[in-house]
Amino acid sequence: MSEWQKITFGEAVNFPPKCSLVKKEVYPYIELANINIGFKYVYSFGEQKYNGSGSKFENGDTLFARITPSLENGKIAQVKNLKKTGFGSGEFFIFRGKKGISDSDFIYYLSQTESFKNNAINSMVGASGRQRADNKFVAKTKINLPPLPTQQKIAKILSNYDDLIENNLKRIKLLEESARLTYEEWFLRFRIDGKKLDIDPESGLPFGWEKKSITQCDAFKQDNRKLKEFDGEKLYYATADVDGTEITVDGEIIKWLNKPSRAQIKPNNNTVWFARMSNTYKVLCFNNKNTNLQDSSVLSSGFAGFNAKNDSCLPFLYFTINSKFFHDLKDLYATGATQVSLNNDSMSYIKIIEPRSELIEKFGNKTLPLIEEISNLRSKNQLLKEARDILLPRLMTGMIDTDKLKVAA
Repeated sequence: MSEWQKITFGEAVNFPPKCSLVKKEVYPYIELANINIGFKYVYSFGEQKYNGSGSKFENGDTLFARITPSLENGKIAQVKNLKKTGFGSGEFFIFRGKKGISDSDFIYYLSQTESFKNNAINSMVGASGRQRADNKFVAKTKINLPPLPTQQKIAKILSNYDDLIENNLKRIKLLEESARLTYEEWFLRFRIDGKKLDIDPESGLPFGWEKKSITQCDAFKQDNRKLKEFDGEKLYYATADVDGTEITVDGEIIKWLNKPSRAQIKPNNNTVWFARMSNTYKVLCFNNKNTNLQDSSVLSSGFAGFNAKNDSCLPFLYFTINSKFFHDLKDLYATGATQVSLNNDSMSYIKIIEPRSELIEKFGNKTLPLIEEISNLRSKNQLLKEARDILLPRLMTGMIDTDKLKVAA
């Protein structure tokens, strides 16, 4: 095996790297909420005027959360698809590979190892609840650095998993967009298969359609089952990230080794769940094709759910709950002093348009295969993440000799 060298992290990387920004110009902006735990890349970001403060970065740089609890939770990602230099939260450390010494992709995966994260956690200083890792301590951390070609091999092996995950996310987005456009054409614009439906002048809706409370629809009903406690290992779906920020991609899944500390919800087949909290856009769908995922999952008590009457009604339920107009109404009727959320009583105030049952089922027969494929891709991503996370420590410690592997770096 190629010889690895003991070196400080600060000697191996540019930390922080040099970036030039001009004050008052607009640049891409990334904050902690844009980092999705378990995913390599940053998929969403905004724009802001640069005021002279914050972290600065370019494509390929690693964003490493330095504040508690984001660091403990693994808020780490690599920047991609920026059209120009960006900046972001001052709560990021920025790492970049050093020419001739280290590879930026390898540095990202190194920062994901438990040993590196634990060293950063152990360096934390500051008041309770706002502690931050110490940059000087992190820079002096000793690491085992393989030769550059070995770094590139290791990064390529692990990147293959993350690239598959990214491709699956793109496919999920395209499938959801295709079904959503069909939903909007049929049930918001009243055009089915290119033909405009006849409108009842009294209701302003197509003949046979009704506007009714979401709790009184024939195609689905509210799921009001009691919370329970469950033993054994479960996949836990949170309504929001554990440090309070909104999840924007695919949802955070926490694997419990013991039973959850509080009672949770067990999802059924053909159910759709959404986060009750105001300004939290989070929707989950469980169908008959992902029974294994449903059987191994529990949901936070912050979710509310509906059960579709049958398979064919599930897509209409899912895209209704996943629509912007539903979430606007959810936020409108949410109540509470400390935590604003939609309760069971205020749920009845949400009114939706329910078409004739045969159209709901026709839409379901057309789009259910898309829903099932989305579930399948999400399950594949979970398996890919698990396989990647098993390989990561073995590759980063030299347990697997990459010299014997034929990998195109």
